[in-house]
Amino acid sequence: MTANVTEHEPTRSVPPPESAAGELDKSNARVREMFRQIAPRYDLMNHLLSLNIDKYWRNQAVKRLRLAPGVPALDVCTGTGDLAIAIADAAPKDVAVVGSDFCYAMLEIARRKRVAGTRSESIEFLEADSQQLPFPSDQFQCVTVAFGLRNVADTDRGLQEMTRVCRPGGQVMVLEFSKPTMMGLRQTYNFYFRHILPKVGQWFARNNKSAYSYLPDSVSRFPDGQALADRMLAAGLSDVKFTPLTFGVCTIYEGTKPLADEASGASQ
Repeated sequence: MTANVTEHEPTRSVPPPESAAGELDKSNARVREMFRQIAPRYDLMNHLLSLNIDKYWRNQAVKRLRLAPGVPALDVCTGTGDLAIAIADAAPKDVAVVGSDFCYAMLEIARRKRVAGTRSESIEFLEADSQQLPFPSDQFQCVTVAFGLRNVADTDRGLQEMTRVCRPGGQVMVLEFSKPTMMGLRQTYNFYFRHILPKVGQWFARNNKSAYSYLPDSVSRFPDGQALADRMLAAGLSDVKFTPLTFGVCTIYEGTKPLADEASGASQ
């Protein structure tokens, strides 16, 4: 179920600062502990609260990756590993897939999802902060993140690190919630996110960090559409485009790391 899936080509401009209105605690310690507490029911809640559409969104993202043989791929903020597993299933057999996250409890669940004899068996899941990735520059053919960039304390630093470890000519892809603009749907979506989801989420995955109140708050404050595309451009990516899915509830953002000669030409 998609709507308005035409690609948008943003123009280069200076990205606006993140909203300073109010206080949203995105500190590493708070976010890590929040996800540790909800980890056991994280997958169930994602599928339930998205009506299982989150699987479709990930599949659409993977279809847009240009996966070449012999070059590794990285999924940051991998959580319980769903996107990393989907990439491994779609990639050529000799593509090494790595999933990183700074929440050990989520990674433990991701590791248990690996199935012997399948492509997921060889995925390496490791603990790492997306603001300081422990990889050399220019290593991965694609660097992805699904529903995790908004939880990174410094959005721009996270995008810069994703760009740094991507190979020139490679892809950086963000899959993230966005705010629908269609009248009627926007109001229904906002009501559901702010009044229904927190209560259902807290009941299913009890925690003392208000995880499912944090979710709508983090989505409402996070840049989407042109604003996030501008941040990707500022991080050093080119050919940035974004594609809304499911009436704008979710959006895929794609950018390319320029080749060395293109980057030097752009800086002159």
